[in-house]
Amino acid sequence: MQNQNDLPSGVLLIDKAPGMTSHDVVAIARRQLNMKKIGHCGTLDPMATGLLMLVINRATKIQDLLMSEDKTYTGTITLGATTSTQDKEGEIEEEKEVPELSDADLKAAFDHYLGDFEQIPPMVSAIKQNGVPLYKLARKGQVVERKPRPVSVRNYQLGRVELPEIDFTVDCTKGFYVRTYAHDIGQRLGCGAHLSALRRTRSGKFNLERAVPVEVLKEASREDLVNSFVSLAEISLMRGA
Repeated sequence: MQNQNDLPSGVLLIDKAPGMTSHDVVAIARRQLNMKKIGHCGTLDPMATGLLMLVINRATKIQDLLMSEDKTYTGTITLGATTSTQDKEGEIEEEKEVPELSDADLKAAFDHYLGDFEQIPPMVSAIKQNGVPLYKLARKGQVVERKPRPVSVRNYQLGRVELPEIDFTVDCTKGFYVRTYAHDIGQRLGCGAHLSALRRTRSGKFNLERAVPVEVLKEASREDLVNSFVSLAEISLMRGA
């Protein structure tokens, strides 16, 4: 049997497609690489696209280190409706008319969530309560109290504003829920909101430039994928270690 240390190790950057889980991507990578020891850094919801980092073999040892870094997301908030999951995948819970909102109104709402603050994680999340993921309790119709968690928004930018839709970019710390960010901004504006699009474009020093699209991952040879790895030595240099 091949020694684990003889197998290639590194980080494989993937551009996740919509409609699949992060675990689906890991399963495809295991099949294409014919390797079992593969994990991912930072779950992306099925509706989300963009950067998913796969840690392979010895790189699994730095998984927590890589997950702890800041991230950048682009997305779209749709005002006027709150949902059970805080994104477009959930059921609409409440609808309100979207008022006339000025640029100053929007800036004030987004500015409120700039810097350090606390977020209450959504019920539909992988956080565990007594060993059970919250999303499993949510499926049973249960709602439990969640403790606020400290998060930070380093920076944000507003893009296209065509109400009820607002495009944005946000730089944030680990453990940040962009769905909750969208929901909370909607509450701040008084009309409710949910997240209708999300794409992760950066995690730490990694971005989408070297990311392999899922469609390519499905067809690529083992050799081509191994050649796409970011090596442990390169990661060490990037991190200034």
